Amino acid sequence: MVAFGKKLKERQIQEWQGFYINYKLMKKRVKQYANQIEVGTQDRRHVLKDFSRMLDNQIEKIVLFILEQQGQLASRLTKLREQHDALEEQPEISQITELREAYRTVGQDLLKLLYFVEMNAIGLRKILKKFDKRFRYRFTDYYVKTRANHPYSQLQQVFKHVGLGAVVGAISRNLHELQDREGSYLSIYDPPALPLQDPVVDAIKAAVDRLSYSTNFLNFLAQHALIMQEELPAPADERIDEEKYHFMSLLLNLANTFLYMVNTYIIVPTADDYSMSLGAAATVCGIVIGAMAVAQVFSSVYFSAWSNRSYFRPLIFSSIVLFVGNAMYAMAYDMNSLTVLLLGRLFCGFGSARAVNRRYISDCVPLKIRMQASAGFVSASALGMACGPALAGILQTNFKIYKFTFNQNTLPGWVMALAWIVYLIWLWISFKEPSHDIEEPNASGSETVENGAVEEGKQPLLITSEEKQEDDEDPEDDGSEEATEEYRQPATSFISAYRLLTPSVKVQLLIYFMLKYAMEILLSESSVITTYYFSWSTSTVAIFLACLGLTVLPVNIVVGSYITNMFEDRQILLASEIMVCIGILLSFHMIIPYTVPQYVCSGLIMFVSAEVLEGVNLSLLSRVMSSRLSRGTYNGGLLSTEAGTIARVIADATITLAGYLGQSQLLNVTLLPSLLICVASIVATCFTYNSLY
Repeated sequence: MVAFGKKLKERQIQEWQGFYINYKLMKKRVKQYANQIEVGTQDRRHVLKDFSRMLDNQIEKIVLFILEQQGQLASRLTKLREQHDALEEQPEISQITELREAYRTVGQDLLKLLYFVEMNAIGLRKILKKFDKRFRYRFTDYYVKTRANHPYSQLQQVFKHVGLGAVVGAISRNLHELQDREGSYLSIYDPPALPLQDPVVDAIKAAVDRLSYSTNFLNFLAQHALIMQEELPAPADERIDEEKYHFMSLLLNLANTFLYMVNTYIIVPTADDYSMSLGAAATVCGIVIGAMAVAQVFSSVYFSAWSNRSYFRPLIFSSIVLFVGNAMYAMAYDMNSLTVLLLGRLFCGFGSARAVNRRYISDCVPLKIRMQASAGFVSASALGMACGPALAGILQTNFKIYKFTFNQNTLPGWVMALAWIVYLIWLWISFKEPSHDIEEPNASGSETVENGAVEEGKQPLLITSEEKQEDDEDPEDDGSEEATEEYRQPATSFISAYRLLTPSVKVQLLIYFMLKYAMEILLSESSVITTYYFSWSTSTVAIFLACLGLTVLPVNIVVGSYITNMFEDRQILLASEIMVCIGILLSFHMIIPYTVPQYVCSGLIMFVSAEVLEGVNLSLLSRVMSSRLSRGTYNGGLLSTEAGTIARVIADATITLAGYLGQSQLLNVTLLPSLLICVASIVATCFTYNSLY
């Protein structure tokens, strides 16, 4: 969050003003400590002891106030319970309505308390991070371990909020009982529970989720989309979200994501055969596959800019261009033209609307279901990646209608052209353009995002990466409103976006580049390699690639549900990089004959490890990306997309260039850059995090 001290002062509840963390005082104290150590008037040990005592006092003040407010809420709920019991004997509709409103009023007060806890949690995290950064000392780890695990821990009261959970349960249960259920005796504890349609309870659940410790699969998967979550919204923002939301439009948005991924990978098993049928070398498949990624580098930018003004028109344009591109791809066979083939793939890349898909979810899906929609975006991509090669394996036939040939090479183009026509008709009939507020490049910072661990579901004080912004450069330091406005503006170019990236974010983008490069090498050359070494048919290659694609969701279930709750992100990140490196090393063809088990096992290790790495890397990236990169054309999603797309372009170009050395050298020559980039990313990861901590 930019200018947290100023934002804390503006948004704190006035009657609770004296109970918030004194962030400004603690920030000044950190600066005093630094000056005292620099001139030699204080030693480090005394500073640590004094700062720990100061933090303890601040946390105790916060916790005692929380407990006091919890007691008041519990007392009010007890009185409402007595009224509830009396109404069960003599029910009256007017009194039931009044009681329901009374519970909602308590819910609103609980929501204020949860927001109080959230603001203080963010303040604690930020001041700890500031201390670590200023003194190059891992004070956060020491403080959290000594305080959080103590039987009388007050820190746990802030972040586990067990008492608050009991209040949430009481409000939810009683509102559920007061709901008109036509005589049903089911409660919230009975399966299947009846849905409770109450905006207060939904808002409370969203606030509790933002303070939650654990990472679940859905949350972990949703973070892969790099769709930044916003702060606790005002009721007016919730109403705007509800007005924009249209389920069928969201479904069409996800369908576009799925079809595009199918379109990307459906040609992989047959691209080498298609190239050879047009008189080119088999390794030209690298250019054929990569042409789509080349165009996507440019299309991502103009689609991202276009989505500032509309969603419907970009999706229409995308569908038309993809139809034309696939038709050209299919007709290149009868025209015997490699140029038409490549132009067809370029057109397909120019129709990539993934930037629009992300932006629609970010802007038009209510916060309470945005996580599910983000997870749907990632799942649609994974399913498309698996279905593409599988579909290519089915399309094994050969016939002719008039002058058009339909075989394993052309059918992927014809099938996808038909699919995009059907999608275009569905889109035209069913999509609803939401009311769209045009976002100017110098938009206000009211929509800035705090992506800290408190809101994203990880342990809020176990910091795993750099702060999104340099706290020492907070505009609040000079009191300039113009400076604050400047710091809240979204990036207006790739250069300004790059300047907002901290060293750890740059390393994470390098990791993303590396894993996309390695995966593209594995997938794109699979048909050529397996045909040369094992004489695999197109169907066998398609099955292999489909099986790899099907591992995506199971791997993310295991990582999101279990592994991320057992290990720190940095540990998983480094271990995954090492496993990718091992997979690459095992893939090399050395002296012994190259066998199917070696290729399949090494490919599986590389692919699965890269999937784990991608999940953890994007999950971490979504939490540390600058809030200024959450909106506008040049956002965090666009940067990550460009990094991955450029990696795919370079990988496919590497395959084609290596083909000049002969197919016998293709495997080792293409794996060598993968190995070098992987080793570089491991070194960068170790160096960056060791220097920070």
